[in-house]
Amino acid sequence: MKIAIASGKGGTGKSTVVANLAFSLAERQPLAVVDCDVEEPNLHLFFPSPSEDLPVMVQIPEIDTTRCTHCGACGEFCRYGALTIFKDRHLFLPELCHSCGGCEIVCPVGAINEIGRQIGIVQIRKPTSGLTLITGVLQEGEVQAPPVIRMAKDQAEGHPLILYDASPGIACPVIETLDGVDFCIFVTEPTPFGIHDLTLALGVTKELGIPSGVVINRSDGDDGIVRDFCAEHSLPVLMTIPFDRTIAAIQNKGNLIARELPEWRERFIELFNSVKRVGKGLQ
Repeated sequence: MKIAIASGKGGTGKSTVVANLAFSLAERQPLAVVDCDVEEPNLHLFFPSPSEDLPVMVQIPEIDTTRCTHCGACGEFCRYGALTIFKDRHLFLPELCHSCGGCEIVCPVGAINEIGRQIGIVQIRKPTSGLTLITGVLQEGEVQAPPVIRMAKDQAEGHPLILYDASPGIACPVIETLDGVDFCIFVTEPTPFGIHDLTLALGVTKELGIPSGVVINRSDGDDGIVRDFCAEHSLPVLMTIPFDRTIAAIQNKGNLIARELPEWRERFIELFNSVKRVGKGLQ
């Protein structure tokens, strides 16, 4: 079973929900958690432990200038602006390359070969016997997050239960994270901004055919704006986390409410059970 935890924007408490859910479930069953927010991963802060680091490599073109005729075929093919061919030289921007290999195929004189280039790492941790934490980390200055997310997800394959912590928004990294998941939990706040971004995120899962539900975070008891939206879109509210001083104090110390408050451990387990009920037959 693969569950993604997502949000339309940052700061909703998405990673907090993932970390508490993982901690609560790990005492009962083995699982893997994948931090797919590769530009700003933070789940490792909740589960400090040594890591095994694996490089994330992508293929980029290398042009043999002794064979290149500057015909421009490769530059015309590239839709991302990574290759520009002038009459006496070429300009290659590796950060824009999507590693499609098309330039090598269209080169009429075989002047292009592919070489490896590191864009990030994947860290694997075992903070407890039941929990495997896999963290994707995109190198500073890089922009191609999907290859890092793909490799991080690949490292989790084989686990019976996998939780994916998606990045904020609805851009390519989120689409890559959602690929192949069975269910998506949206974490939102009861504000107009929260509803706006939830609307966008819900549109993505509907387009992908992924069942989903909502966790309302920082609830002040007046959640009508969110509940009305969920009722209108047949979106189940799976859990509510109050805007509470005790909870805030625990989280401000970098701790987990499920670790400090046993009743919350049971609530996060019930969140998982609700996902299975709503998902109808998810195992």
